[in-house]
Formats: sequence, C-alpha cells, structure tokens
Amino acid sequence: MLFPSSDNESPFEDTPRILLFTGKGGTGKTTCAAATAQRAAREGHKTLVLSSDPAHSLADALDHELGPEAQEVSDGLFAQEVDLYYSMEKHWGNMRDLMLTVFRWQGVDQIAAEELAALPGMNEGSVLLWLEEALREADYDLIVVDSAPTGETLTLLSLPQVTQWWLANAFPFQKTAVKSLGFGVRKTTGIPLDKGYEELEVIFEKLERVQTVLATPATTSIRLVMNPEKMVIEEARRAYTYLQLYGYGVDSVIVNRVLPEDQVPDNSFFEGYVQSQREYLAEIERSFQPLPILQVPHLGEEVFGSERLARIGETMYADRSPVDVFYDASTLKVREDGDAYVLELRLSFAAPEDLSVHQLGDQLVVQVANQRSNYILPNFLNYYTMTEATLQDEWLHVRFTPDPESSSN
Repeated sequence: MLFPSSDNESPFEDTPRILLFTGKGGTGKTTCAAATAQRAAREGHKTLVLSSDPAHSLADALDHELGPEAQEVSDGLFAQEVDLYYSMEKHWGNMRDLMLTVFRWQGVDQIAAEELAALPGMNEGSVLLWLEEALREADYDLIVVDSAPTGETLTLLSLPQVTQWWLANAFPFQKTAVKSLGFGVRKTTGIPLDKGYEELEVIFEKLERVQTVLATPATTSIRLVMNPEKMVIEEARRAYTYLQLYGYGVDSVIVNRVLPEDQVPDNSFFEGYVQSQREYLAEIERSFQPLPILQVPHLGEEVFGSERLARIGETMYADRSPVDVFYDASTLKVREDGDAYVLELRLSFAAPEDLSVHQLGDQLVVQVANQRSNYILPNFLNYYTMTEATLQDEWLHVRFTPDPESSSN
C-alpha cells in the first residue's frame, strides 16, 4: 500500500461513509450488514448496501428481489448484488473482448471462452469499480459493503496495491510503445491489445482512488463479524492482523448469535454451550480490546425481512448511530529516534516466527504467514537503511539509520 499520510485528501467530492462487514462464512455478515443499512436509512441517511459475496444472500435477508444494479428497497435504502458477467460487460468491456478474441483465436469454443474470460480477481475488481462509481456519483450518505468471507475480503482490499505493482512491472516500458505495439497487433491479428491496455490503465486509476478512500479511517471502517466459537475467533484474529498489515481501520467487533443465558434453563441441552460461550466472550473481550464489542443475541428464529432486521439493528447499536466511527486509532506511524527513524506498525496476534521484514529499494516488505504487504516509504528514507525489526506488545518496530554512503557524500 502507499505509505499513509495524515493529510490524505479524498479523490472524490462529498465522500460518503463506508462500512465493510467481513468474517468467517456463516457468521451472519449479511444479516448484520443489512440490519445496519436499514437502521441507517431509517435515521435519514441515504444508504446503499452492496453485496460482494458470489454466494449472494442479501436479497434473502432483505426479503426483496435484487439485481446487478442498485434498486430501492425502502425509503432511503438501496441494495445491489454484484454479478460478475454483468459487471464485465459494463466495466471490463475491452478486456473481455480481448480475452474472448485470444481464446477464439486459439480455437476455444464460445461458451468456454466466456467462462475463461472471467480472470481471477475480476469479481473483486468489479466490486471496487461499482464502489468507485457510487463514490464518484456522490449520491449516497452511507455505503455498506456485505463482503465475501475473510479470504476473499483480503483479496478485495489488497487488489488495488497488487494492480499498481502489476501494471508497473508487467509493462515497465513506455506506455506509448505499448499502445503503438498494441495497435499493430490489432490491425494484423484482430486482437484489441491496445484497447485492453487503455482500459486497464483507466481501471487501475479507479482502483487507486478507491484504495485511498478505503484506507482512510475517518471515512471507511471495517467491522469484524464473529460467533463465540473457537475456530471463528481464530480466523477473526488472523483477519484483524492482516487488515492492520494492509493499513485498514477496524472500528468494532460484532459478536453475532449470542445465546441469552437467562433464557437457557439449568440442566438443559444447551448448558454446556452456554458455559463455553461465556468463556469465548471473555476471550474476545481480552483479544480485541480496545475495540468496541457489539453483541447481537440469537433471536431463536431465522432472520429476514425488515421487522427482524430492525430487532437486530436495535440490539447491535442500542443508542449509537451505525454511521459513527467507533474507534479510529492509528495502526501505523513514524517517529524520530536520534539520527534514526522508527516505523511502528500495529500487528495484533502476529507471531514472531511468522514475521518477515526487509527493505527493497523504496519499499518495505512485511509478511505475516502467507500475507504480504509492500509499503512505499517516504522519499527521505531513501537515504536510510533498515537495520532492525522487532515485534513488541503487538507493535512491529522497524528502525532506519542513515546510509553511511549517503552521509559521506
């Protein structure tokens, strides 16, 4: 990601508030996202809830038929389920034509070519492009993203950074040369290489603008949804670490489907579950503090439709407004230390044995387990060398000292 700056300005005018819900599959992300959007709309905020999960269930939660474009569900509430192939035609037209032409040129039949044209990452990219369109049109006060499970969410949020690297490294030579070569290829083979490259440039610029907004805690907050269960909590911990690694602001934890203890009689079938739930709730409090912990009780019935969503929204937020920022402390900062600088990055739950840090030119590469992030360092650190990286009290401290060769010049 680009190195965060306290004076980052949004590339969009009148940027709306953005809330992104993520967590392990089956924890109730869609329910919490839909309940949040409905509550915000009833408070008077014009709201769009956008489902990025390929296994859509937003329409079921809202009990309203939805399509690939935003449509009004109730007063002030709009909803949309992103469809990959519809999005490809709208946002990736030239790229789609390029891929279809290449596959047909190689003898692939039409149906197989249509499937193969949906490249990895296009669904996540489509979600960001719809988000960019909503931001650019500035028609909403709040955008709620009902994200796919944790792994896909990390792919979604890291896509702008990956595409920046890909464009710079896949086409390191002059853009005009690429376009000239592509024009020649199109004229001789019919493959629209130049048109595809031009579209990629536009798409990557849009993704970069969206990433700036997503990485601004005052605008965008991520809310982790979990259940009081061991495997779910472990995945949430990993997600929290990786989100901090990528520089995104998590403002709260939502614990969904909490079984009310006062409604479980002694010696009942659920007594053991209630006991373990009590222990896991305490563990969640310890693990994720100082983040606010919002509890949502199990309603004892399937949740769909406006009435039940309203009950979820009421218990989840009580006297709070869902559009508020619940926690916005910085997860990355730089401080002076004598003639050196220390970069500090918050990495909750990261283990030292899973951590790898090294400087690569003007970038700092930080890897935790199988997740990696490249931080573009401030220009002045080009004259400094990373000499030490330590993990203490959930903070990674990376020390940069003056480059001896630069100092002698």
